[in-house]
Parts: sequence; C-alpha cells; structure tokens
Amino acid sequence: MKSYAGFGKRLLARFLDVTIFSILIGGLFYVFTGDYSIAWNKGLIWDLFYTLYLIVIPVLWAGYIMGKRICDIKLKRTDGGNVKLSNTFLRELVGFHLIGIVTLGTSLVVSIFMVILREDRRAIHDMIGGTYVSEN
Repeated sequence: MKSYAGFGKRLLARFLDVTIFSILIGGLFYVFTGDYSIAWNKGLIWDLFYTLYLIVIPVLWAGYIMGKRICDIKLKRTDGGNVKLSNTFLRELVGFHLIGIVTLGTSLVVSIFMVILREDRRAIHDMIGGTYVSEN
C-alpha cells in the first residue's frame, strides 16, 4: 500500500532544502567572488544549479534530496519504482518551472490545493513527471 506525504512534510522538506542549498551556494559565491550578495544575474545561476540539483540528485540518491531525506519522504514513480532522469526532468523543469512561469504562479497555488485535497497528494508537477512523494 502506498503512503503519500502530506503538504506539511513536503513544505518543510522544500524549506530545508532551499535553506541548506542556499547556504552551500552562498558559500561558493563567497569563495569565488568574495561577496555574499546575490545580484539578479547570480540569482539566475543559483536557480540553474538548484534546478539541476532537483533533477539529478533524486536519480542518484534513490528519490531523496537533502530536505526529503531529513523529513523521511522520497520521490517515487507512480509504479513504485525509483525515479529516472526523464521523471525528474519532466517534474521539475517542465511541470514546476516552465508551467509555473507560463501560468504566472497560478499552477503553484493549484498544486498546493491538489496536495491538500487529493487522496494521492499529487500536484501538477507530480502528474507531469509520473511521480508521487512517499512517506516512509
């Protein structure tokens, strides 16, 4: 039987992930530039690295990223298997970022309600990527 992660755990995992990743990337910016400030062009670089992280690491780490590992939840394919690069690419780049930009963030609000109200707790990006977030 599948155990779906709820909105609270998913939100906490994303918050932890962004916080930890920001500290790491901020440290790298400091090492290379001598400044902690992130200008808009460096913000684009941060977003690129973070998106690549969200696409690659779950494939290498069996569905986990740092925040999900801390919250004991993981990304899985709808058939229960480990995610593949195609799943994470569709989920993050297409389902989350591109659709989020095209809809001016409306898809994010809809996704929040989907995770709260749907029995399978899947958001728009989960459906596009053929994934769900499992609670261990």
